[in-house]
Amino acid sequence: MNSISVGRVHLSTRNALARVTQRSTGRVLIVHRNYHDESFGFRKARDFTIPDYTSDQLTNRATNAPLLRYADSLRTHGHRAASIDPLDLLRRERVAALDPIRYGLDDPDRTFDIDGIIWTGEGHQEWTLENITSFLNSVYVGRIAYEYMDLPSKTERLWFAMLLESQGALEPTTTINADKRKNIHALLAKSEVLDNFLQVKFPNLKRYGLEGGESMLPALDALFEAASKAGITQLILAMPHRGRLNLLTGLLEYNPTSLFHKIKGGCEVDESLGVSGDVLSHLVASPTLHYGEADGIKVSLLPNPSHLEAVSPVAVGKARAKQYRLLKTLSNDKNDQDCMLGDKVMCVQLHGDASFTGQGVVMETLGLSGLPHFTSGGSVHIVVNNNIGYTTPASSARSSFYCSDIAKMINCPVLHVNGDCPEDVVRAVDIAFKYRNHFRKDIVIDLIVYRRWGHNELDEPAFTQPLMYEKIRSRSSVPKLYEDKLVSDGVISVEAARAVRDSYKASLNAALNDVASYVPPPMSFEGAWKGMVWPASPAARQEETGVNSAVLSEVGKASVHVPKEFEIHPRLNRHVKNRLRSIESGEGVDWASAEAMAFGSLMLEGCDVRIAGQDVGRGTFSHRHAMLVDQKTEGVVVPLNHALTEAKGKLELANSSLSEMAVLGFEYGASWERPDLLPIWEAQFGDFFNGAQVIIDTFIASSETKWLKQSGIVLLLPHGLDGAGPEHSSCRIERMLQANIFLKKSNINMHVVFPTTPAQYFHLLRRQIKRNYRKPLIVAAPKGLLRLPAASSKLTEMGPGTAFQPVLQDLATLPDPKAVQRVVLLSGKIYYDLAKERATRDLQSRVALIRVEELAPFPFAALSEALAPYANANKQLEVLWVQEEPRNQGAWGHVQERVEEVLKGLGMDGGVAYRGRKEDAVSAPGTGKLYGAQQLAVIESAFQGL
Repeated sequence: MNSISVGRVHLSTRNALARVTQRSTGRVLIVHRNYHDESFGFRKARDFTIPDYTSDQLTNRATNAPLLRYADSLRTHGHRAASIDPLDLLRRERVAALDPIRYGLDDPDRTFDIDGIIWTGEGHQEWTLENITSFLNSVYVGRIAYEYMDLPSKTERLWFAMLLESQGALEPTTTINADKRKNIHALLAKSEVLDNFLQVKFPNLKRYGLEGGESMLPALDALFEAASKAGITQLILAMPHRGRLNLLTGLLEYNPTSLFHKIKGGCEVDESLGVSGDVLSHLVASPTLHYGEADGIKVSLLPNPSHLEAVSPVAVGKARAKQYRLLKTLSNDKNDQDCMLGDKVMCVQLHGDASFTGQGVVMETLGLSGLPHFTSGGSVHIVVNNNIGYTTPASSARSSFYCSDIAKMINCPVLHVNGDCPEDVVRAVDIAFKYRNHFRKDIVIDLIVYRRWGHNELDEPAFTQPLMYEKIRSRSSVPKLYEDKLVSDGVISVEAARAVRDSYKASLNAALNDVASYVPPPMSFEGAWKGMVWPASPAARQEETGVNSAVLSEVGKASVHVPKEFEIHPRLNRHVKNRLRSIESGEGVDWASAEAMAFGSLMLEGCDVRIAGQDVGRGTFSHRHAMLVDQKTEGVVVPLNHALTEAKGKLELANSSLSEMAVLGFEYGASWERPDLLPIWEAQFGDFFNGAQVIIDTFIASSETKWLKQSGIVLLLPHGLDGAGPEHSSCRIERMLQANIFLKKSNINMHVVFPTTPAQYFHLLRRQIKRNYRKPLIVAAPKGLLRLPAASSKLTEMGPGTAFQPVLQDLATLPDPKAVQRVVLLSGKIYYDLAKERATRDLQSRVALIRVEELAPFPFAALSEALAPYANANKQLEVLWVQEEPRNQGAWGHVQERVEEVLKGLGMDGGVAYRGRKEDAVSAPGTGKLYGAQQLAVIESAFQGL
């Protein structure tokens, strides 16, 4: 990869995307169209190429073209005949493409030069057709099946062929020593002992055991070991409920006493914190496992909701954020300049077959895997494939033959392996990890197993799958089959095998006896979270959010700095001039300028900022322009990164795919990892959060209550009725408020705000980082207000001593509260419509407009303070709540009871009346005339009768 510095802009290029432009100055500017190269910490995956065929090999391939076609056919279609299904339920027909006669090869004794056709690593060799057929069938039609011939990369196809064929059809026993075989046995046996123990001690428990899929444990153990020995120090693991308890206790060192405490109804965390905890099948652990390396590998199993696959993008986001933190830490060490994404951190995602096919977030997350702002250096996916989802058979659950076929959308190789053969499973994992580590791409292992019981242990699966369960109930378990094999091979004695089981069972009994004295460990903040506190603790504090005017000026100017010889779009010259003018005058600061000053000031304080979503670099409404594009070369610069040379923090602009659920989940995962990061997801329009509702409900709104997980995620949801129709008007504030905890003294789960000035927005963004705890922030963000002169701020409103105000008083009416006849409470952009109409009617002295900027937590004290002057002057004062959203939407349902509580506290018993649109099934009308008539009626209703 070539690069050249021009001025202070560093632009990178790859040949396929580079354009070289000769300027009049005679200087050459090499540019890269993909602006992500400018972002901090970006690392291009290592190039990995294999030399092309030699001339002799090409000649031999042409001479023996029928043999080449036959070999490629086995590579391509061998999986269709492989022995990969433990129950032999896959409906397979004879694969004619695997017959050599089809290619004119009918003499088994004929010899061929296999150089360049079969990759044994030995060069020229003469093999008979019979030997070739036997060899290729042993490689491609065994207990592991491969799908890699559809990969568009010749390098990757050759890599697989060379690896698999150079190893030949080695039996796992030749590569897995006796100690490792004993370890596999111990993992399988302990898993079976645990399931049997729980069945006896807690017969009515839905444990979602691993029976039938026990090979998952040696698979993960092999993967952890391979990763550790390759230098990976952190592994992020996402998985569903099935087999979770087996993994926790069998491999992740989870205390069985804690497990039994939970089963008996106890809470897994300190209940004094006022949290509710989660169900048994969502427990977590983060041990450091040692495989001979001094530092070991930390495996973090993430908490997950019951919405299958929702945790996958969260895991990838956390893995990338963890890697970026390491890259940034290492950035000053010349020895670590070659550190790439995926060198130190790996994401592993476990799936069920039905959810991998059926849940759209799987496709969305796979779609992120190779994007420059979202790749984590390659995930290893293991699909624990029961060939059934609840009671739905595979034939009714997917339109494809394999559940893994969805991964082909990203040209992902797939390894299918028979779960009855643990050593083959370990070999498949070894191959998969090698691929991931070479190419830093995703790979899928389709681990074909079975489910001994129904969806849970209390379910009767034979109601709907009688033949499948007739087979399952007539066969020995996977641990027993493997144990018998090791005994037969002389690796372990019957007595030693029994001792493994008896010893583990005894330890489980001892753990069960300790439950009565068990106390969950206290919560602690470690690693990147050290120094943070529990939000409801007395130590929680709010730091200053105002910034010195000199810093604001520096950042504001830097945000529109255009490098020399960089040609921006002519229309952006006005954008640059307007921002500089507002900075110089200290007035007329718009929303994009305030946002840039919040970002830049945080960067100067050492914090990174990442904003992701569709069109975030420019902004949906063409207002942000945080990235500038050279109109001649398409070179890109992010001014804040370029001009704030002393800033330790960086701004990453992650223009995303057209996904909501996976992208928001990804950003949320990053927020778990890095409290020093301001992570923002911006919806193109507020309504589009609908596609990410599962993430909002099961993670953002509830993670702290369920899992003690804090997050500083910010959701920017452009909101406001402006004639754009039902799907471009509302961020459904009512839903966000419904998901909130509203009690006065409770530990609020997330903030919901509807700011009306850029200064308020500025302080909100900085508040997210300046506190010593983290809370999600939902912002009903502006659309029409972005350029409204009346909705601008002064620089002094962001200076030292200033802060976000949950309620904005009406300064125009405060001089004489006695003259006020009506107080209008409101939230959001309708304020400017009402203020304009009030001025038109000359009612400034008679109508007060009070803005509730923070809807959750509800500002009881601040609102009481704002209303007190009017209440003291007139106890019969008329109080209205005015909103442009329909009555069954917006904030009305949330504020009514709370406003009345405030009024009663002030001795006002008249309550609050509603003015606004009537109930509606849509958030806004799609007809322009109807919208206009409704909006006018809402505005007029605020002043009716005066």
